[in-house]
Amino acid sequence: MKKILFLLLFLSQITWAQKAFEQGNQYYQKENYEAAISSFESIINSGKQSAEVYFNLGNCYYKLHKVAPAIYNYEKALLLNPNDTEIKTNLDFARKMAIDDIKVIPKVVFNKLLSDFTSRYYYDTWAWIAVGFAFMVLLFFIGYYFSQQTVLKRFFFFGLFLWILGICLSTASGFYEKSRMDNEKPAIVFAETTSVKSEPKASSSDAFVVHEGTKVYILESIANWKKVELTDETTGWIEDSAIKEIK
Repeated sequence: MKKILFLLLFLSQITWAQKAFEQGNQYYQKENYEAAISSFESIINSGKQSAEVYFNLGNCYYKLHKVAPAIYNYEKALLLNPNDTEIKTNLDFARKMAIDDIKVIPKVVFNKLLSDFTSRYYYDTWAWIAVGFAFMVLLFFIGYYFSQQTVLKRFFFFGLFLWILGICLSTASGFYEKSRMDNEKPAIVFAETTSVKSEPKASSSDAFVVHEGTKVYILESIANWKKVELTDETTGWIEDSAIKEIK
């Protein structure tokens, strides 16, 4: 009986979320962006998250020229669906509304090549690629085992090593990408303008100033202060209330 009630509750929540999503889209089409935001955020506040909801939220805030919320929601959407080109495109447009134009310090060549390669896919996508390679290993092993001709046996034997190499490469890429994502703590500046301090206290001297929409990376926390780093490797301390963590 409890399982049936749980199932009914689960189905009702899905139905409600779908209706709220459709209602939000209708408000958006009518250019009633505030009402659309309320509908989409009600879904998130209920504990349900999806790239589509965050993407639509980002679109609403973008239409209202609210830089920080637009960038934040696009980033959340990209976190859930990192290979979506439409999300990436809209995020680039939103970033152009931000005041700060922070330069990106190039990484060491090897690190850049490694990051560029592994970040092509989300870590769970790398896992599925490894599964695909494992399936090919099985097929080539069967081919090798049942082949009668020497040429075919050599072909399948050589192919086995290639697919095994593919498993190792994709598995290593997945672990590296998972580790990289776990270690990164990105956040978006929501304060219109805020000073980043040289030390974690209000009386400390200003290191630099950032504006809403700027992306920072959290390095450590002390009380209500966060040590952050920009993409140009500049670091400083910012108050908790000025930023909103993406994950």
